[in-house]
Amino acid sequence: MNKVVTFGEVMLRLATQGFERFGQSNTLNATFGGGEANVAVSLANYGIPVSFITRLPQNDIAKACTNELRGFGVDVSQIIYGGSRMGIYFLETGAVSRASKVIYDRSNSAISEIKAGMIDWDKVLEGANWFHWTGITPAISQSAADVCLEGIKAANAKGITVSTDLNFRKNLWKYGKKAIDVMPLLVEGCDVILGNEEDAAMALNIHPKGIDVTKGHVEAEAYRSVSQQIMEKFPRCKKVITTLRGSVSANHNSWAGVLYDGTELYQSPTYEITHIVDRVGGGDSFMGGLIYGLLTYPDSQTALNFAVAASCLKHTVYGDYNRVNIEEVEKLMGGDASGRVSR
Repeated sequence: MNKVVTFGEVMLRLATQGFERFGQSNTLNATFGGGEANVAVSLANYGIPVSFITRLPQNDIAKACTNELRGFGVDVSQIIYGGSRMGIYFLETGAVSRASKVIYDRSNSAISEIKAGMIDWDKVLEGANWFHWTGITPAISQSAADVCLEGIKAANAKGITVSTDLNFRKNLWKYGKKAIDVMPLLVEGCDVILGNEEDAAMALNIHPKGIDVTKGHVEAEAYRSVSQQIMEKFPRCKKVITTLRGSVSANHNSWAGVLYDGTELYQSPTYEITHIVDRVGGGDSFMGGLIYGLLTYPDSQTALNFAVAASCLKHTVYGDYNRVNIEEVEKLMGGDASGRVSR
């Protein structure tokens, strides 16, 4: 049976109501989220056994978080405990021409103080055939990067497929290292790599040409050279995937994806998402759908189409987690985007 392990930080998310700005909102909605936890929730919703690994403090906020994850069906039994606080992020949702804004408060979080040797990777990875991490984790601290590398090497030794979402976040790399100093060594151990043109440039020093995502439309073929460069630089890699987001406004995006397997460049249908409810976690919902698709479907095209449809639906769901099921995703894949009431 397929089993996936994800490793990273889960945070308390505090968001202004509706489209209020930080300076005018006197109420913040409290939920939880974080890249690898978001992927785990998606996979659990699709019936894939999944274990989320992190380090959390022993307090009631962390307990509320793990109880919520457990309620989705995510295995949290291998989480380790210590430190004094969870990371927090604040979200102000944008509208029309005003972009959304995120403020991080995750210094000295429990996982930022994790140390090599704290996680028993042999035990954590027992029975797993897929390990997933994102570029957010090594951005938190050098020690978090070290533990992430431990997990990658342990997965490689066991013949487990390793995937990453490069997920470059300029506001996180604050401990004296740049992404380009840390990420290549970790990416060397990856079989499946997800990232856009900014991720490739900032994390791997791979610079695409002729791409301008600010124009509201991106040609998928332009990413072939980026994918080829990634595979040349990281020969273990078998698939490179890119999400194609065209930002017409904060509320209207086009959404698609491409997958390159070293020979073929597969392109998904393009969805016009005209009334975005919440785009945070969109890339994570794509990754969760992609992992499910690659584990389940016999061909890369169907796996890619599932990932794009799943993440399209995520844009209609408030919060970090993608609360959709296989039937809903496959319905959209089949062309039914009517939104008619299901009775």
